[in-house]
Amino acid sequence: VSPIGNNVETFWENLCEGACGIDFIKSMQTEGLQSNIAGEVKDFNPAEYDIEPAFARKQDRFTIFAVAAAWQAVREAGLDASENGNIDPMRYGVYVGSGIGGFTTQERESAKMLTEGPKWVSPLFIPTMIANIAAGNIAIRNNACGPCLPVTTACSTSTHAIGEAYRAIKHGYADAIIAGGAEAAVTVGGVAGFSAMRAISTRNDDPQHASRPYDKNRDGFVIAEGAGALIFEEYEHAKARGAHIYAELVGIGLTADAYHLTASDPEGTGAKNAMQLAINEADISLEQVEYINTHGTSTPIGDIAEIKAIQDLFGQHAYDL
Repeated sequence: VSPIGNNVETFWENLCEGACGIDFIKSMQTEGLQSNIAGEVKDFNPAEYDIEPAFARKQDRFTIFAVAAAWQAVREAGLDASENGNIDPMRYGVYVGSGIGGFTTQERESAKMLTEGPKWVSPLFIPTMIANIAAGNIAIRNNACGPCLPVTTACSTSTHAIGEAYRAIKHGYADAIIAGGAEAAVTVGGVAGFSAMRAISTRNDDPQHASRPYDKNRDGFVIAEGAGALIFEEYEHAKARGAHIYAELVGIGLTADAYHLTASDPEGTGAKNAMQLAINEADISLEQVEYINTHGTSTPIGDIAEIKAIQDLFGQHAYDL
């Protein structure tokens, strides 16, 4: 579920055609905001993902996106945790996180509390806003009774969810896990907060070219929304039920810069070490790596640190990636 498509087929087609999902923000007033652009999900219809109108009305946007992405993943994978299904519910987990959670709900209910009084706050405020509610709803809707963990690590959230799902399956705690993340922070508070940090682009005159990682004229990332979900499954379990396998996950690495509240270590040490750990676990050579999905925040400090990490680790091979 993304600004360039709400299903895999549309997303992939637009991605290959170089479509850009960034435009002027249409979901809210932007007067007074430094950044007026975002990647907003468009033409999203919850009913297409078997999401009931009552559920959609009560849930935050990030949860609805997460449920929709998970619905597509589970449907494509053919997993079924019903009584006569092909997976034991107790061996079926959900690792879906969010960097922020229900920002829309938080802003709306906080405004009500301040203007109308505490008694007008919705009883659904907390269970709609908390970051683990997307994973919880996905578990309920898929009868996934195994480990259910949200991950909240800012921009690394979905990648860490994937890594932890890998470890849980590798060490025998689950046979399959729905893993990924969701975000819906295109709100006044979200845009104002990231603007105050000077983290997002203010290239309001040219939305289509505002996100420009590694470009010398970059001025920050562009806030966006959406969700993604993947099914991770133990190899023999997947083979036994005839699942279509797209790829094998063979190694992960998790590190912390332990350097600054918001800035990367300028030497890229943490990123370099994380990649090295993944390569070590995978037991492959540096030359076997063909592609890196970088962070690419388009921030002055972050991009330089990331490039330094890649060059330091891969040496001359960095130029072939």
